[in-house]
Amino acid sequence: MSFPRDSTRQTSLLDRAKDGLHALFQPVVRLDTMEVVAHEGLTRAAADLGGISTPELLNLARVEGRLGEFELAAARTVCSAFMAQQARGRLLVNLSAQAFMQESIKPDELLAALGAGGMDLSRITIELTERDIVEEPAHLAHALGYLRAHGVRLALDDFGNGHSNFEMWNEIHPEVVKIDRYLIHGLAKSAGRLAIVRALCQVAETLGADLVGEGVEDADDLRMLRELGISYAQGFLLGHPAPQVSDTISETVLATLNQPVVSVPPRLRGPVTQRPMHLCHLVIEAPSLTPQQTNHDVITLFARLPELHALAVVEDDHPIGIINRRIFSERMAQPYTRELYGRKSCTAFMHEAPLLCDVLQSLESMADILRGEDQRYLSDGFVITREGHYLGLGTGESLVRRVTELRIEAARYANPLTFLPGNIPVTEHVARLLRAELPFTVAYVDLNHFKPFNDQYGYFRGDEMIRLLAGILTAQVNPRCDFVGHIGGDDFLLVFQSDDWEIRCRQMVALFNQRAPSLFAAEDIARQGTVGEDRHGNTQFFPLTTVAIGAVRVLPPFPGHPETLATLAARAKRHAKRAQVGFYLLSGETPWPAQADALPSMA
Repeated sequence: MSFPRDSTRQTSLLDRAKDGLHALFQPVVRLDTMEVVAHEGLTRAAADLGGISTPELLNLARVEGRLGEFELAAARTVCSAFMAQQARGRLLVNLSAQAFMQESIKPDELLAALGAGGMDLSRITIELTERDIVEEPAHLAHALGYLRAHGVRLALDDFGNGHSNFEMWNEIHPEVVKIDRYLIHGLAKSAGRLAIVRALCQVAETLGADLVGEGVEDADDLRMLRELGISYAQGFLLGHPAPQVSDTISETVLATLNQPVVSVPPRLRGPVTQRPMHLCHLVIEAPSLTPQQTNHDVITLFARLPELHALAVVEDDHPIGIINRRIFSERMAQPYTRELYGRKSCTAFMHEAPLLCDVLQSLESMADILRGEDQRYLSDGFVITREGHYLGLGTGESLVRRVTELRIEAARYANPLTFLPGNIPVTEHVARLLRAELPFTVAYVDLNHFKPFNDQYGYFRGDEMIRLLAGILTAQVNPRCDFVGHIGGDDFLLVFQSDDWEIRCRQMVALFNQRAPSLFAAEDIARQGTVGEDRHGNTQFFPLTTVAIGAVRVLPPFPGHPETLATLAARAKRHAKRAQVGFYLLSGETPWPAQADALPSMA
């Protein structure tokens, strides 16, 4: 919205806005009791001002050098309305650094504005808004001292997506830090956001601040905040800004939150760090050739660019082939080849089916190329395109190096083949369920006769079978409350909260046993197995690979160690394998062993 240029009219507009402000209140909820303990006071302009928003009025006040004055008017409005309703609990009032740093604003004026309507200053928390960059937080902290002397508490607003920062946090030592909506919205589905908020919880504990999750609109996000131990939350799910102060939470929201389920934390679908790495980071800017150019032109370019491993041939800006330097040089070094082919089209020695990759393709998605049977990319490299048009080249060496680095990094907390959570996340999730003291089921999944299959068909096909199993397991669980972990090799651990967990397990067995034969050769399918050597080197017939699942139902009294459950689940799995059944439920094992064993060896 634009404002009139005439300063008299602008001043008049700002004065009218100050006089017509009205207050709205949004509840802040304490998560352990789900009680409304505070309200944030907000102001809106009168309707007759043409729909001018509060941010627009603040910008106008800033232009006029009257921001502090306008904010004091807003504070008086909020405090007076709060007291007029005889509201209980604390009141959060928004003020920028200018309200404290501006010389024209006297401390007594600020205290008078906050005490409007008889407001007790000890019930006020000032939210330091992100509207200004504070050059010297230590100076601001000193200026805030007189407020603290009168019992006022301080909060950093919109931490994580504004001018609030760790320097401000460390210098001001606020009693409250409000985490910005950017980090809270979608928290239950974003491993990246979850990692950041967890880190903020540690900082808050060290520096003695309470955290408030702002912008809560989803029940899963609210549950995650509560599980993280964050004290307070605010957002549309809990209450919209309204003229009347409200101390009640919707029964629907309360019923949703009280569901006896521990949510499964989000995980990254790839390397743990999830750094944005695409083929654009591997592009080698290289000239290209057209079919009209000759092999003499190829010789000239290779001589001029000795570091180039290949050249692309393009037609109408679309790649149609690639010329490998080594292969080309060997061909041209043969007797009479230059004389016979030098003037002919460069297409004579090109590979007509180059590996084409789009510049926006992620490096991790290129892992399928590394696993493929066509290994020509190792010498030829690949052609990088943008929407089908030639952009540059990439080398197989750089691709292998970067994908390997990503895999090594990912392997710390996720299996590098499936990227499912590894031992550490599995143990952490089981520990969460034990702390919640809710019934759940642990199931150990293992393949029967996998080693003979891997020996017969090779590790590429073996990896394919493991990925088939991983895909079936993840597709059959309820992602909201069930957990799939890959603890090594062909061993997986499932943690169920679904009521129909046994049906899901049996469905997993049926689907894998139905689909796995497609990975065998026709003759092995016909005889229902393979012939190979056992562990002692003796020739033996092995049936087709199937899956075995052993399960343990976890009920009170709960064991003290997550590792105990993994050990019992492994025992149930061994029963399933020995009995040659797809599913086995271990029962009668409580009380739990007093001594916790380590996670089962995957050797």
